[in-house]
Amino acid sequence: MLPLRSKIRLGSGNVKKTCQKLKSGSLSLRQEHKHRFLFTRTGVSSAWNHDGRVRQASTSAESSVGLPDQARVVICGGGVIGTSVAYHLAELGWSDVVLLEQGSLSCGTTWHSAGLIGQMKGNTALNKLYMYSRDLYKRLEDQGEATGFKPCGSISIARTHDRMVAMKRNAAVAKTIGLECHEITPKEALDLAPLLRTDDIEYAQFFPTDGAASPSDIVNTFARLAKQKGVKVIEKCQVNQVLTDEKHKEVRGVDTNLGTIRCEYFVNCAGQWGRELGKRSEPRVRVPLHSCEHYHLVTKPFGVDPMMPVIRDPDGAVYFREWSGGILAGGFEPTAKAVFHEHIPEKFEFQLLQEDWDHFQILLDQILHRIPAMESAEVRQLTNGPESFSPDGRAIVGECPEIRKYFVAAGMSSLGIVSAGGIGHAVAEWIVNGEPTWDLWAVDVKRFVDLHNNKKFLRDRVKEVLGTTYSIPYPECDYRSSRKLRTSPLYPILLEQGAVYGSTMGFERPLYFEEQTRGAYKGYKFLKPEEYTDNTIPRLTFYRPSWFDAVASEYWACKEGVGLFDMSYVTKIELKSAGTEVVDFLQKMCSNDIDKPVGTVIHTGVHNHKGGYENDCSLARVAENCYMMISLSTTQTRAYNWLSQHLPANGSVILSDVSSMYTTLNVIGPKAKDFLHELAEIPLHITKFPSMTVKTMYLGHASGIKAMRLTHTGDDGWMLYIPSEYALHVYDTLISSGHDYGLKNVGLMAHRSLRIEKYLAYWGIDLDSNSTPLECGRDFRVKKNKPFIGQEALLKQKEEGIKKRFVQLLVEDHDNHSDPWPWGGEPIYRNGKFAGMTTSAAYGFSLESHICLGYVQDFTDNTGNRNIINENWVMDPNAKYEIDIAGRRFPVKVGISAPKSPYMPTQHNLDDHYPMYETQ
Repeated sequence: MLPLRSKIRLGSGNVKKTCQKLKSGSLSLRQEHKHRFLFTRTGVSSAWNHDGRVRQASTSAESSVGLPDQARVVICGGGVIGTSVAYHLAELGWSDVVLLEQGSLSCGTTWHSAGLIGQMKGNTALNKLYMYSRDLYKRLEDQGEATGFKPCGSISIARTHDRMVAMKRNAAVAKTIGLECHEITPKEALDLAPLLRTDDIEYAQFFPTDGAASPSDIVNTFARLAKQKGVKVIEKCQVNQVLTDEKHKEVRGVDTNLGTIRCEYFVNCAGQWGRELGKRSEPRVRVPLHSCEHYHLVTKPFGVDPMMPVIRDPDGAVYFREWSGGILAGGFEPTAKAVFHEHIPEKFEFQLLQEDWDHFQILLDQILHRIPAMESAEVRQLTNGPESFSPDGRAIVGECPEIRKYFVAAGMSSLGIVSAGGIGHAVAEWIVNGEPTWDLWAVDVKRFVDLHNNKKFLRDRVKEVLGTTYSIPYPECDYRSSRKLRTSPLYPILLEQGAVYGSTMGFERPLYFEEQTRGAYKGYKFLKPEEYTDNTIPRLTFYRPSWFDAVASEYWACKEGVGLFDMSYVTKIELKSAGTEVVDFLQKMCSNDIDKPVGTVIHTGVHNHKGGYENDCSLARVAENCYMMISLSTTQTRAYNWLSQHLPANGSVILSDVSSMYTTLNVIGPKAKDFLHELAEIPLHITKFPSMTVKTMYLGHASGIKAMRLTHTGDDGWMLYIPSEYALHVYDTLISSGHDYGLKNVGLMAHRSLRIEKYLAYWGIDLDSNSTPLECGRDFRVKKNKPFIGQEALLKQKEEGIKKRFVQLLVEDHDNHSDPWPWGGEPIYRNGKFAGMTTSAAYGFSLESHICLGYVQDFTDNTGNRNIINENWVMDPNAKYEIDIAGRRFPVKVGISAPKSPYMPTQHNLDDHYPMYETQ
């Protein structure tokens, strides 16, 4: 057995020879497809327990039991996620559940997981999910049910200032959810973990309730407890097809190698097989994940304290935990190796991939840097196990949009063990109660579109995703891989004009423009891909960004001249019928009155049974029996699915996603009317073309342009929905004529500043399925004289009162140049007591202040209970409000309406220049 330092001296030329030396006697090497080597243990399949003992594979007696004819729920996948779902369904009283595993329990990726239980991940809802998992594992262990959980705590360290800021932002959130977090000095870190090298540590945190667990023990305990309550666990059973009712697109059964079983619900917990399983139904189900090689190293014992805290060194991309007197050390290399692109080998159970010390070297260097004592440690094993990752590194959870009662819980992206308890609980709640307690939009399967399930897209993306696991979570951080897929026809032209792009739902959208003064636009020029790769991501910081001056220039163009923003990424759904059926349908779906004259645009909420927002959109009535729905790009799958679920059974209303049919230009500013008047053939005066109306116009030589007088920022202007074949011509016409009106290209950053100054909320950012019109001051749009989904809940809430209120916060005593900025997700305090979170933030150039939007609440205790509040409570002149930005509190001025300024008209100050978007 070789020490690690000896391995380094051997060099890359002897990798195969070294691998042979490093193998223990219980390992055999066999060749698999295309000369890829897989390690498998001889004899019965087995895995290492957390204490270093070999665990025999499960040999459940259920394996020989015949498949039942029917069950209420069938779960596919016997790893930590599938068994957790089964356990939690049984806990909720549903015992008519069958769990199918094609091999043996935990045989896929669960068995070789590191078992880290870290509860702080940045997203409040997900943090609560991880905290639930931790508490569950501890409770079960305390009750004598094996989970291997040990509350050893964890240390996170920062080598850089930016990492420290990110960690302080997380610590500020941790305080609000009851997650214990302590700032510690390097000396204190050394006292907790004497093996640490600390001379380069700038900052550190200690989470005393974190820990580590044994994945295989958790699986077996979940399965055993579920079986005690009646759940059937059947191993060696492979799913051939999920059977559906073609008419209703609903689960009705599962065909397996052991026969067919009828069921009402199906849960895809197949891990890295999840995408392939998604294809085994009609229609197919999107489960966008792809496997990567994922490494950790285990040493022989060398006297390590069993209660050594888990150590995370994200700037080195590595982590450590004690393992049977030695250390397990792994990490997330910057560029991973995708694996199993063609297919996963047959019976890939309790197997590992070939050791690749060359690839592991970048992590090994950091491992030895952080814990120098490991240089002389002997290696038990270098584990190279496949792990599936999603396109954004977050789990894939929820009811899929393609088939009703088909749920997915897969793509854990290396967070399977810490996620399993919470996700199992959430999915079980979702099935039994129709919804989970937590808002899980961050991991909802409906956040994807078809391109995300493209196998080549996934292969290229996950190579980057794995490496971003420990990246600094900068604002506006984006992926570089698998980009330039969905673009407007104007993409190459705007790149030439200096556009810096971000991506959402795979669609490129301009964030801001650099160097707009470098020369006048001279016509079309299509660039080669290598000429514009530098503009796929902005420069990143927690402080005043490099784009500040550029965005300021764009902002003032919208306030004093004309701004031109390519918003082609927005979702556009056409709804129509032969008669008035579409009107009746939308009246039921929407809280506003949508039966308005042709040519009207209605802003409305679409609600669930609780009155929460499923969507917040604009509806343009373009004909008696036809509407166009406009909403944010992130709602493309979700909005379409919500509408589809409620369509009349007779097929009288037809939905069409027309997002790609139109290029969308937002023309904003006080001179927009005079500017467009030169180019259009219809009158644009406010009396002829009022706010919140739509007309079809010619522009230049182009026809069929749907022009809506609204801007989504509260300023005067038009949204131009241009048939995409005319996009280049229309843009050229606008640019060529705009010089005298101060026309500038603008991007999302300027647009965000405009809308946040106006106190405008966006779905998925400020609004979600748990927020209602009464809570965010939009009840004036709710029409009480017609029935709609969620009406009963809203009437009840109006009678009882609200427990949270959407507010605008103006940050005071903040140095724009030297202090970290608010970016959304900051805790809000009222009179020193936690009162809520910000949802979005921007710099308000008119107000010369940072502005945040968010919700305030009156919590009665640490359990989340809240008092009824009203506007007097929110606006109490004696109340002192603050927000926490990276551990420092700044005073803020609270408001429940847009502030007044020469550039900030209100609903009571409408004129020809500023017809308000918010009045319908």
